[in-house]
Amino acid sequence: MPHSSRILICSLLSTLAGCSTSLDPSLEGNSPTPEHQPSAAAAKALAVKPATGPAAPSQNPFAGASFFVNPSYAERVLTSIDDAPDKEAALREVAKQPTAIWLDRIAAVDRVPPALAAAAQQAAAQGQPRVPVFVVYDLPNRDCAAHASAGELRAEAEGEQRYRSEFIDVIAGEFARHPEQRIVAILEPDSLANLATNMNVPKCAESADLYKRSIAYAIATLSLPNVYLYIDAAHTGWLGWDGNRSAMAAIYHEVLELAGGTDRIRGFATNVSNYNALDGNWGWKLESSNPCPSEYCYVEKLNETLEAAGIRGKGFLVDTSRNGVAEARTQWGHWCNIKGAGLGERPAIAPRPLVDAYYWVKPPGESDGVSDPKAPRFDEYCVSQDSAPDAPQAGEWFSSYFLELVDNANPPL
Repeated sequence: MPHSSRILICSLLSTLAGCSTSLDPSLEGNSPTPEHQPSAAAAKALAVKPATGPAAPSQNPFAGASFFVNPSYAERVLTSIDDAPDKEAALREVAKQPTAIWLDRIAAVDRVPPALAAAAQQAAAQGQPRVPVFVVYDLPNRDCAAHASAGELRAEAEGEQRYRSEFIDVIAGEFARHPEQRIVAILEPDSLANLATNMNVPKCAESADLYKRSIAYAIATLSLPNVYLYIDAAHTGWLGWDGNRSAMAAIYHEVLELAGGTDRIRGFATNVSNYNALDGNWGWKLESSNPCPSEYCYVEKLNETLEAAGIRGKGFLVDTSRNGVAEARTQWGHWCNIKGAGLGERPAIAPRPLVDAYYWVKPPGESDGVSDPKAPRFDEYCVSQDSAPDAPQAGEWFSSYFLELVDNANPPL
């Protein structure tokens, strides 16, 4: 799983401790150097064919429907009853909540057919569509600015071709087999935002065109009449500043034009795997220069920036899985298994203007990253002063941390 609060721009101008995009960086010099550009032959071989077929309707995919509840997640939650029998009622309430299904490697595509079958069964029982949410997360050179969620595909080992043929094409085939089923897909958390702020990181600079082509290919291929696409849009602690948002909007516009136009997606997903509270001025305690001290403020400002860039009429998904405690951390750049965090708002359809849904994109209880410095994929941010100890690898179940999230839930369970 990604840690969308990853913030790795270090600047001599910054007076903050550690690496942070807490300043609105000058984007001068952030373009890839010529040696990072693909050859003409490579660009031609890996061209993206823009989508031309019908896209999903321009509407909230959850309207007139309800959320799909992932049975696999519910089972995992209920196993924690053995560890905390006094919390049984609260845990059973958590088990009823919808969470996203993460397609974080090629083998995980096997999760799609049973999830769609289960969604159909739930819809039949209820007499109303049940909408599953998938996170498409296996970009070549994934996690270019950190380590905890590094993926399986590498550019130098035919990663881009494998991403297309073994991952995106297969997912698209599964989605197309269920034309009656509304499906939501969130594309590649933590990816394009790195191109707006972290181009001083060599791996990000080297991966810039690869990221753009791959995500454009995913959009063009998954843009089906029953599939509602959302591109990850990081969060206010990363892109809240005016310059960062403007840079991000330009990247989105470029990628969407490559994919076939701005109408190929429904909107954007924010706060994925992050902890930002929806409202209040708490964010100014972390960095006073950010014009958006809360996540909903960021949604409003980002929408204005996108519209100015010609990307209009989009909806937003906001991850509220772990944002119940506004002041749980001391730095925005601390992203890994934050101590004192709590479950946030329960998933809700169209809870306020611009927002298609609050949703638990990050399944609460799954670790952000391992805290053992000797373990593979260790990232130093997983032993920050704000991080819970004894954390397993990213994506693995972290029972003690999950129970803390339940205890700190806001609203309470």
